[in-house]
Amino acid sequence: MKALVKTEPGPGHVELIDVPEPRCGEHDVKIEIRYTGICGTDLHVLHDTFKNYPPVILGHEFSGVIAETGSSVSSVRIGDRVAVNPSTAVTCGHCDDCRQGYYMFCPIRRGMGHGVNGAFTKYAVVRDDQVHKLPDDVTLEEAALAEPLACAVQAVEELTDIHLGDTVLLSGPGPIGTLCLLLLVAKGCNVIVAGTTQDRLRLELAQQLGAALTIDVLQEDLQQVVQRETGGRGVDVAMECAGVEASAAACLQAVKRRGRYVQVGIYGKEIRIAFDTILYKQLIVAGTLAHSMQTWSRTLQLLRQRKLPLAHTITHTIPLSRWQEGFALCEKKQGLKVLLTYDE
Repeated sequence: MKALVKTEPGPGHVELIDVPEPRCGEHDVKIEIRYTGICGTDLHVLHDTFKNYPPVILGHEFSGVIAETGSSVSSVRIGDRVAVNPSTAVTCGHCDDCRQGYYMFCPIRRGMGHGVNGAFTKYAVVRDDQVHKLPDDVTLEEAALAEPLACAVQAVEELTDIHLGDTVLLSGPGPIGTLCLLLLVAKGCNVIVAGTTQDRLRLELAQQLGAALTIDVLQEDLQQVVQRETGGRGVDVAMECAGVEASAAACLQAVKRRGRYVQVGIYGKEIRIAFDTILYKQLIVAGTLAHSMQTWSRTLQLLRQRKLPLAHTITHTIPLSRWQEGFALCEKKQGLKVLLTYDE
């Protein structure tokens, strides 16, 4: 079968090559992959700005259909449609963090798509506890968004109090930022979405999905707009989703005294910011790393309730053989959520 593989360390070295079909163990399930989303992490692996262990198949945001089950598996059956938690591929299961459901902090953890083989291919084998059976009315396209939605759920719902009526600055209208927007709008927040001229299409989509205001920071003065919209007070919450130094600085400047700052984006390098701003404004600061067991339970409930217009965030579905086109769409911000499908 074909797979998109990071073949060796360093920037680049990503190729579509032939790999053996994986085998299903006693406690495993084999999934025929239907849709896999391109994530910012995949781009970081491509550029070697996120830790990876080549040779490794990229891709971790995926859904599919059970094609085979191990002899000890009873939780799912062949033909079941599933979403997958890719982040628990390797964990110890015994450390304090694992026992409390915070698997992201396990000292030996490796996730799919960078630490172990991922989903930009035809079949993936995972443990049966990683899969979640889907309700009939949840599409496989929507299910491929389960993992990034879980990232947004933790950022918006679980790390700091965000209330009905809060004014929130969301800087960075990429896929995770847009999923955060959906949740904030559902909570009844007044959301200002900031991006650059390159984000034009994404800002237009944010407006359609319920943003109160969108700002091109290269065309307007963000701080003047924030002051105008908040009566000079500043925003209640700033969510930095871009992973860009200037965005972090702008968010710290825009948030009110005793406000809240949530770091969602990954920088992949050291940055310089006016860190004393946190002290002088007495800010509550939270960093969010993916999700937890609790987050996945909440995310699956959201999928079942179907109250979020997730399908509107999917702008492209592209064959795996055209992966470079899909990656370019994401790099150039010409799409939002881009899904790849296996093609022979």
